[in-house]
Amino acid sequence: MNIVDTKIPDVKIIEPKVFGDERGFFLESFNQSIFDKAVGRHVDFVQDNHSMSKKGVLRGLHYQLGPNAQGKLVRCVEGEVFDVAVDIRRSSETFGQWVGIHLSAENHRQLWIPEGFAHGFITLTDRVQFVYKTTNYYAPQSERSILWNDPQINIEWPEVEEMTLSGKDKDGVLLNNAETFD
Repeated sequence: MNIVDTKIPDVKIIEPKVFGDERGFFLESFNQSIFDKAVGRHVDFVQDNHSMSKKGVLRGLHYQLGPNAQGKLVRCVEGEVFDVAVDIRRSSETFGQWVGIHLSAENHRQLWIPEGFAHGFITLTDRVQFVYKTTNYYAPQSERSILWNDPQINIEWPEVEEMTLSGKDKDGVLLNNAETFD
């Protein structure tokens, strides 16, 4: 497993070793001891989530406030997404900055997004299956959404012919008005 730092040190790209032959492939998608060493602390995951989306669906930028804050280990198991993490920790040197990477069934990459970050992705292929582990349970009373196209954050989303957003994502707030982390 290869761990790659991003421009925001707490966000990590995880590239598993893939063993392939004429039958297909095998990879270890998660190893607790390697993961803990990579992020510098022990992390307990309590919930796995799985979504399926058509092309052009944008989900995010979502997060949960404390005490229900969630860290997420995300990956795409069918198709391709552009995945984004935004630092929303006001005391952080990288507050308001974002990291974006392509995750796909072909590259097998994963992205670790710790607590204190908003998360979102846009689907780039006709069908996408996206799975992720979380460090806390879903708590709708703690869930918040920052506007995906907030000009202060200025995410460079890939262009798609037609974008589909949920009502919650259309109604996200600007970072300046969002409840964030200290």
